[in-house]
Amino acid sequence: MKYRVATSSLNLTDFPPTMDNSTILANIPYRHTVKLIDNTHADWWKVKLLNTDKEGFVCSKDLELLDETLHKGSDIEIPNFEASPRSSLDSKEETYKPIGNPDIPFRDLTSVESKKTSIKKIIDALDVEKSFRYEKDEADTYCNVYTFDFCFFARVYIPRLRWTDKAIEELEKGNEVQLIFNETVRPFYSNYLYDWFLESSKDFGWEQMSDVDELQKKVNENGGVGVIAARRFIMHKSGHVVVVVPETETEKAFRVDGKVIYPLQSQAGYDNYNYFSEVRKDWWANPDPEKGYSSAIFYYHE
Repeated sequence: MKYRVATSSLNLTDFPPTMDNSTILANIPYRHTVKLIDNTHADWWKVKLLNTDKEGFVCSKDLELLDETLHKGSDIEIPNFEASPRSSLDSKEETYKPIGNPDIPFRDLTSVESKKTSIKKIIDALDVEKSFRYEKDEADTYCNVYTFDFCFFARVYIPRLRWTDKAIEELEKGNEVQLIFNETVRPFYSNYLYDWFLESSKDFGWEQMSDVDELQKKVNENGGVGVIAARRFIMHKSGHVVVVVPETETEKAFRVDGKVIYPLQSQAGYDNYNYFSEVRKDWWANPDPEKGYSSAIFYYHE
């Protein structure tokens, strides 16, 4: 039987954590699918991570049964690599994997205040303005990588990888597929992210907002995560994606008559900013057919 993670993340351990010598093997993201191996112990089940060779124990109450009659395998078996020490702020190696740096904090979900405080700590730690991982180069900019990293540490899901067509064929037959970068999985670029938000993000706890004023209010009030995703007029050129973050004592959104016109954002791109608002104005509404965006969407996650 298959189950999926029902919490923001879930630790996979080599032994039940009630045993003193248990070790965390992996952090399983929200809605990732696992196969049940043994449920002899009511509280700690042995499971296998699909599409990997990893087996271990998880807390059973943090899983929900997957009704496979309602879902295709390709919809639910989300391709995610584990965090890797080679995926770091000082390198462009393995940017398709979560950063394996234990010094970067995760969002503390204890209270609204702890959420806001820890989001600031995440931004400070990733330091998009100075980290080599996000520096633009001749080939690319890295808005999607930074947004993925931010969301990973904020404990909300957005995709970094997508299955290839051939891999999906195998998954829909019920077969498991090993994760091999650029063979069975490929990167999720910003234009794909735009489509994913519209088509699939609701299943992962995202809520579409009507405008940036509503989005900033939700982020401020609840310590949540906001995203703006924009699609280019020229489809073969990259779109753009940024995160919208809670205002601080020193970093503010830009308002006119009390209404947010430019929210407080954090981004990688042609220029990298830990925080910005009015410096890029309403960039998502740029009508230039060469450099602008045909449409933009606003999303919030608790």
